[in-house]
Amino acid sequence: MTVLPSSSSSLQAELAAAAEKSALLGRPGFLIRRLHQIHGSLFLEETAGFGITPVQYSVLTALAEHGEMDQISIALEVGLERTTVAEVIQRLEGRALVRRRQSPKDGRVRLVKLARRGQQLVERMAQAVQRAHDRTIAPLPPEDRDRLMLLLIRLLEANNDVGNVPFRLP
Repeated sequence: MTVLPSSSSSLQAELAAAAEKSALLGRPGFLIRRLHQIHGSLFLEETAGFGITPVQYSVLTALAEHGEMDQISIALEVGLERTTVAEVIQRLEGRALVRRRQSPKDGRVRLVKLARRGQQLVERMAQAVQRAHDRTIAPLPPEDRDRLMLLLIRLLEANNDVGNVPFRLP
């Protein structure tokens, strides 16, 4: 395994060598998009028997963690547009993984809750999903995995207000 260089000059030299391989390796947006593609493939490989996408699993996870929520709250909890959440929930409801009902306080609001089958699926998928996450960062030594996670969290928090939908941060 390659450990990140400890000195600034060796770090700069390694970055320069990577950029010589391809100009794209010097672009954070490209790297993030490509890593997202890789993780998506690993997720689908590890969870192939479940027929659930990463976005669907995120919605199921949010419902498992927070209980019944309205669709706008789900959108904020997962960082998705409301229309995307509505489509995801419709698919999940079609598979009897979630249930929707009108809010007794506001008839325009739809509340979504995990069905027992959805809760069981989240629990059954947990190890496979964790394997996908672990495989995504496995090429790094453990201390660099933690550093990467912390840096990603810092980037998300610093840029959360950019884009169409913020992610709800406590």
